[in-house]
Amino acid sequence: MPDALIPSDESERHVRGPLALTLLALLGLVLFASFVALGTWQVHRLAWKTALIAHVNERVHASPVAAPGPADWSGLTPADAEYRRVRLRGTWLGDSQTRVWTATDAGSGYWILTPLRRDDGSIVLVNRGFAPDGWCDLKGHCPAPPAGEVTVTGLLRISEPSGLFRHNDPATGTWYTRDVAAIAKARGLADVAPYFVDADAASGPAASSWPRGGMTVIHFPNHHLNYLITWYVLALMVLGAAGYVARDEYRLRRRLGALER
Repeated sequence: MPDALIPSDESERHVRGPLALTLLALLGLVLFASFVALGTWQVHRLAWKTALIAHVNERVHASPVAAPGPADWSGLTPADAEYRRVRLRGTWLGDSQTRVWTATDAGSGYWILTPLRRDDGSIVLVNRGFAPDGWCDLKGHCPAPPAGEVTVTGLLRISEPSGLFRHNDPATGTWYTRDVAAIAKARGLADVAPYFVDADAASGPAASSWPRGGMTVIHFPNHHLNYLITWYVLALMVLGAAGYVARDEYRLRRRLGALER
């Protein structure tokens, strides 16, 4: 049946034909299914994020374990290793320090990454902590770390790739991310672990000195509950709109039938 015109006191109303109703039904079905699928996906994401936060909180408060050695490097994954609390011993390579720009609650400045050579000859980059701008000289030379063997505890972190908008420039010593492989190459270091360690406050100097450790930000935004509510509400709105159209069509057709009689 083509669209039929029904006179009205307010305006002219049309009874939608089969083609229009079919298209509306298909559109409503696609929208409803899409919103439900997105909401269900957010349910799974919420469960995953909640478990991740609980898992990381458990790791950062656990007793430190030995940092992975060369035999374990190939099997490291973020899921298994990130934020694991580790301990390592070695001597600082103070002539190969790297400044990585950052902004913290203490202001803008740098992470100070210093290679630590272990007894087996392998090297681990250690983020000794935050230092304000000016702690290192204009050429990027920073005060030397303590001499002799030291013990460091902290959180294992996976190497960070170069940023999307700010790219590391090894030639000028400008670093925005803690890209372990790139830093090792720029410093001419070999046998370097594919991770770095964020040193805790106990591994650094006195609280009044720099660099200041223990400033790892452990924050995972968890807005998935808001997202899933939004998608499910939109799905309900589609159902409501479908019910309104169906009710409106039913009333119009009843009026059309009454006029034809």
